[in-house]
Amino acid sequence: MMDLNRALRTVTRTGKVMFGADQAKRAIESKEAKLIVLAENCPDEFLREQTTVPSMNFKGTNVEMGAACGKPFSISALTVLDAGDSQILQ
Repeated sequence: MMDLNRALRTVTRTGKVMFGADQAKRAIESKEAKLIVLAENCPDEFLREQTTVPSMNFKGTNVEMGAACGKPFSISALTVLDAGDSQILQ
């Protein structure tokens, strides 16, 4: 089983990602998004209900997801455009 925290840190460091719900919506519309990862407390219903792009639920808050990504800010939604060295898309 994949360690999501490690995968998030790796994809953030080596891949191409976008942070935030608004960025996720834009990436879905432009068909660039390959995966959306949502924090438990992401308030955006559109992202939770969309079926165009695969999504994963992060078992933690937006603050915990920011820390898992190695960022000093909270992240409610992370969009993967390119997985880099991460196994997150498998």
